[in-house]
Amino acid sequence: MCSDSNRTNRPEYDQVIQDIADYVLYYKVDSDEAWRTACHCLMDSLGCACLALSFPECTKLLGPTVEGTLVPSGARVPGTQFCLDPVKSAWDIGATIRWLDYNDTWLAAEWGHPSDNLGAILAVCDYLSQKKLTFAEPPLKMRTVLEAMIKAYEIQGVLALANSFNRVGLDHVLLVRVASTAVVAWLKGGSREEVMAAISLAWVDGSALRTYRHAPNTGSRKSWAAGDATSRGVRLADIALRGEMGVPGALTAKQWGFYDVSFSKTSADQKIKAPENREFHFPRDYGSYVIENILFKISFPAEFHGQTACEASIILHPQIAGRIAEIDKVVVTTHESAIRIIAKTGPLANAADRDHCLQYIVAVGLLFGRLSAGFYEDDFHRDHPEIDELRKKMVVVEDKRYSKEYLEPEKRSIANAVQVFFKGGGKTDQVAVEYPLGHRRRRTEGIPLLGEKFRSNLLSRFPPHRVKKIVGIFEEQEKLEGMPVNRFMDLLVI
Repeated sequence: MCSDSNRTNRPEYDQVIQDIADYVLYYKVDSDEAWRTACHCLMDSLGCACLALSFPECTKLLGPTVEGTLVPSGARVPGTQFCLDPVKSAWDIGATIRWLDYNDTWLAAEWGHPSDNLGAILAVCDYLSQKKLTFAEPPLKMRTVLEAMIKAYEIQGVLALANSFNRVGLDHVLLVRVASTAVVAWLKGGSREEVMAAISLAWVDGSALRTYRHAPNTGSRKSWAAGDATSRGVRLADIALRGEMGVPGALTAKQWGFYDVSFSKTSADQKIKAPENREFHFPRDYGSYVIENILFKISFPAEFHGQTACEASIILHPQIAGRIAEIDKVVVTTHESAIRIIAKTGPLANAADRDHCLQYIVAVGLLFGRLSAGFYEDDFHRDHPEIDELRKKMVVVEDKRYSKEYLEPEKRSIANAVQVFFKGGGKTDQVAVEYPLGHRRRRTEGIPLLGEKFRSNLLSRFPPHRVKKIVGIFEEQEKLEGMPVNRFMDLLVI
């Protein structure tokens, strides 16, 4: 029998778990920029979700698990007729927002899309509002949705600042599950103990592997993985608020905790674990930094590390139009993260593979002077063999300054440069774009275009008179914040 009582005494919750719980329970958002940007993030995410509903590969996955199920006081899925239990509704909302890789983005040591958490937030807020109405209680207001967004963005983004889950093979949707679990437990009125229990369960779940994001296994799971994660957050919060115990040492438990099992650095050569655990590092406290610095995909539905490369290639399009056969090579200068994630050679198996290929994005921009979601589909790719021919002529190189400034807190650039060289010695200018249109440094330029993107995406699903009404709500921040969630969601269903 073990005589070491320290091995059997139940510990306090890990400090990381306590800090997340205290932030989500007690932090007061006092940044006007955070509230304003949250409105823009909500607007953009809903537009992305509506546009995704034009793609059968997405819509085939939506709806009740048991066909014909009716859920009183259920949660609606924007752009559809579905009214589902909050767990499946969160799955559907999260999947539609993420499907086209067109929603907002966060880039740091880890990458991700904080708007993925809206699956849980909208589903739970709509459900809670519908439930309150059945008891003649006032529903939640949209300001609560925005507050939950700010907090979920912050949890996911701060965890990502200095902790690279991808380097140990884990997918960033883990952070969606953790953030969604925390804010849902708060939204549902959880105590500190219940919120910590819920968060601990999210960590104990482990993480999906990144296999489906990388060639040769890239596939459409990357389009619904975040929906699955945000949905799991709703389920885990519900379990915890029913009184299920948490796992206090979920991260730090020796041998069995997340740090030892999933976050220890493994040597690629020796295949052994390093002797010391790798624990999370936090360069800043939780606040509203993440949403204030969020990156919008305004111009192109493409993996964010390739956004500026696409912009540069489109700028170059007029210089190479009519001269495709004369091209000798295309040099793409980029940063280390882009090389690691989306620089690909060889065959691309499907649309999910193509929208995460730097060379494909650049080739389309050069050849056509534009890029839309349909350009990744099999039919388009099959009809334009010149795309792959141009990809074969590409050379991708790293600029150390680009890599360094990508991680600098005051810059967070996502720089790319493109230059085309012709047979016989001619060449185009090198076009460099260091900050994409959706960057904080280009907000003044970008926000009006973000509104145009939203309106266009809504028109893919709703008639003009409905679009006008929805857009009008976002034109007055106070009007949006004060609107009951159920009335807001009424406008978004078919």
